[in-house]
Amino acid sequence: MYMPGLGTTLRRNRLALVRVAAGLMLAVGVAAAQTTPPAQTTPSAQTPGGSQAGKSGTVPAQQAPATTQPQQPSAGQQPAPGSAQPTQQTPPANQSAPGGQPANNQDQGQAPVGNENGGFVFRSEAREVTLHATVVDDRNHLVTNLDKADFTVFENDRPQTIKFFRQQDFPVAIGIVIDDSGSMREKRDAVNKAAINLVKASNPEDQVFVVNFNDEYYLDQDFTSDVKKLQAALEHVEARGGTALYDAIVASADELMKSNLQRKALFVVTDGEDDASQESLEQAIQHLQKENGPVVYTIGLLGEEKSRKAKRALELIAERTGGIAFFPPTLSEVDEISRDIAHDIRNQYTITYTPTTPKNVPGYRTIKVDAHAKMYKKLTVRTRSGYYPGQEQQGAGGLN
Repeated sequence: MYMPGLGTTLRRNRLALVRVAAGLMLAVGVAAAQTTPPAQTTPSAQTPGGSQAGKSGTVPAQQAPATTQPQQPSAGQQPAPGSAQPTQQTPPANQSAPGGQPANNQDQGQAPVGNENGGFVFRSEAREVTLHATVVDDRNHLVTNLDKADFTVFENDRPQTIKFFRQQDFPVAIGIVIDDSGSMREKRDAVNKAAINLVKASNPEDQVFVVNFNDEYYLDQDFTSDVKKLQAALEHVEARGGTALYDAIVASADELMKSNLQRKALFVVTDGEDDASQESLEQAIQHLQKENGPVVYTIGLLGEEKSRKAKRALELIAERTGGIAFFPPTLSEVDEISRDIAHDIRNQYTITYTPTTPKNVPGYRTIKVDAHAKMYKKLTVRTRSGYYPGQEQQGAGGLN
């Protein structure tokens, strides 16, 4: 018997089922590994990063790395003990769909490989770290005319050799993550308009999905460039329940990994403090700091009555990933902010290097990028502050 709205209900509820199923698959994998005969447990027979397979937005508690983490973020800002442990996976870098990847393989030391669409992707044999950096001058104006020689990259305070450099508007995979709790009821129309204008101001080849969240999170539109579909997903407003911000961000970051576009970003809007997540702020930040993870832009519609804790959480999420946190005093400013974010995304530098630290050394790695040019007194580079090696997930987890 047909029941109106049943299809939508099943579609939205299946996200929770996917997380449960992923957990069961992980448990089965662990049990199987424990029964493997000793003769088959040599290092060459093990799958690097196997303990991370099948994640779907949840960071299970695992033993923290024993290795000292150089220049770990200060207390209250670093991943808490018991959060996900970095694996030793060696992900291929700089993979992308045609049009989403730089076409110059000479700087990268890569060879083109044909794909089923008749285009090319570039595959690297060595693990590389790719940064997407925004540069502003002393007046906070975007600077887009710098050369490779103007940049210096440091990992754990050691200078790195830049292998690839480009300033070009490549397509981006973008997740629009919007608070749908009860307190957002009167704000959603303005926020939805701003989100659509973000899409319209972005690269027409961008891949965008929409996640609405309250005390749960829902993938209301999978990757698309169709503005009408995105608009319909944003209008799926229930405005009820609490705020599971961290859970929604973690699951959305995993969803981004399904895209074959190299550049990834999250646009997050909320009006309150997280009060319903299973993940902690520290776990969410560590999850975002996987190799080549997304840049996160946050907008907090907090008002004076909201706590400092909510503001600080949004600031940390943005700062650690190379994004910006905005706290507009009025709702009318959100639309302009969304256009500024689109402009920021389209004017980033892409910088790739091969770390001098051996790939099998675990622990948090700090990143700092400096820029100097004669025509500018002072330049500020905004990019991710560091990463955990070997944690990049490829096509696993996320929202289904």
